[in-house]
Amino acid sequence: AAPPALQEKTLVLAKPDALQRRLVGNIIQRFERRGFKLVAMKLLQADPGLVDRHYQELRNKPFYPALVAYMTSGPVVAMVWEGYNVVRCTRAMVGDAESVGTIRGDLSVHISRNVVHASDSVETAEREIGFWFQRDELVDWESRDRDQTYGS
Repeated sequence: AAPPALQEKTLVLAKPDALQRRLVGNIIQRFERRGFKLVAMKLLQADPGLVDRHYQELRNKPFYPALVAYMTSGPVVAMVWEGYNVVRCTRAMVGDAESVGTIRGDLSVHISRNVVHASDSVETAEREIGFWFQRDELVDWESRDRDQTYGS
């Protein structure tokens, strides 16, 4: 089995605009190229209850109703990626709409349509993964490229 440091997990959501704009493959490719391992993925129509649990810390923000409407406006692709420092690296890869070379910088135009969500800490990732996936939906598999990715 992989050492614990390589088993860190994060949640990535390809939001409804990513699906509408056919960007899911591009998003997945960036994580694969980086060497992270996909351990769960599903396409679903999120209901308001799930979105509410996921974004509970934003409930009192003025933009919250619009966020829920947007996140339930079409299907999302929920993914769990695994690897060394995956939470911090994913946040850097996602970036913001102004950072060229990041997912949002390259693919999104406006803050309200920012293509992806990524967990902001290891603790948040654990909680968020639990909202979107049952434990048995995460696939534990041996990555054959681990030595090439991380050294032996």
